[in-house]
Formats: sequence, C-alpha cells, structure tokens
Amino acid sequence: MARRVIEPKPITTRSKSSYPRKLRIIGGRWRGRLLDVTESEGLRPTPDRVRETLFNWLTPYIAGAECLDLFAGTGALCLEALSRGAARVVMVEKIPHVADRLRQHVERLEAEGAEVVLADAVDFLGRTPRAFDIVFIDPPFKSHLIPECAARVEAHGWLKPGGLAYIEAPSGNGNLALPASWELIRSKKAGQVGYHLARKTV
Repeated sequence: MARRVIEPKPITTRSKSSYPRKLRIIGGRWRGRLLDVTESEGLRPTPDRVRETLFNWLTPYIAGAECLDLFAGTGALCLEALSRGAARVVMVEKIPHVADRLRQHVERLEAEGAEVVLADAVDFLGRTPRAFDIVFIDPPFKSHLIPECAARVEAHGWLKPGGLAYIEAPSGNGNLALPASWELIRSKKAGQVGYHLARKTV
C-alpha cells in the first residue's frame, strides 16, 4: 500500500488576510476616522486595545504636548496624539512609500502641526536635537533597536526633563535596557506585545 506523503505547509509570521488594511483613530476630534494602511515588511501597527490603554495613561499629559515617533509606520501613535490635543508631532519613517502614505494621512486630516521626516531613526537621532514632551520608541520586534535609540534620545537631549517615553517590545523581553535616568512607571502585556511608559527623572 502506497504511503501518502503530506507536504508541510510553509510557516509564515502573518497571513496577508490578517494584516490591517485600515487604521482607525479611536479618540479625540478625529475619532472613528479610517485611513488606508500600506503593507510593508516589518510594519507592525500598534493594536487598538494597546493604543487605547496607552492614551488613557497619557491623558493628563497629551494636551499641548510635542511628540516624536521614531518608527512611525502607519502613523497611529502620532495621529492619535494630534486627535487628542497634542500641539506638534514629528513622524520619522525610513521607507519612502510608507512615508508617502503618512503624508497622505496628514493631508486628508488637514493635520496642522504634523511633520513627516524620511530618515532612519538612528541617523535622525544624530541630528541637532529638539526636546520633546513624549517620544515613541516602537521599532520592528526583530531589530533590537530599543537600547540604542533610548540611549541616543537620552544622550542627545531629545526628551525633556519629566518627559515620557513609550516603548513597545516583545512581551517576553524582560530587560528593556533603558537609561538610568528613565523611571518605568507603567507596564502591561497584550498577547505578544509588551508596552511600557517611562519618565525622564532629570
């Protein structure tokens, strides 16, 4: 009797059908607005429930804040911040077609105070700094860029004293290797995502 051979299915990290095609702004003046998402390797949009928790944490600080997102991707974090009252946001993105889509989002929302910068995050942090109230550090999970970016933010003065840094990392990453002057004040997990809020103490 012939033995049936079953070919193994290829292992994929994410099916195309599960990739979010729309970004939904969940609070503030643009609440409920849907924006198209460009699929790109390494792009990992922050889940809605994580974003909702994050902005609950940021509620006392977001009005009038200046925010920097070093790995902007879909723009979910900075556009949410602007929707909820931030004064100015800078979105750094190194992939040209993703940065183009971010500019389209800004135009569609008529988002005053939003700037899109086409640059690598590490290179950007080597430029002349401007201190921000909130810095988002949410690199691709396989990049291991959190310690380097956090160190550069601290060393070059990109974060104001008392300012906040949001860090998103794999939930199994127990050591974020943050600067000594950053105090971790919030930390949660949602599936494979660990998300954290730190304050610069000096």
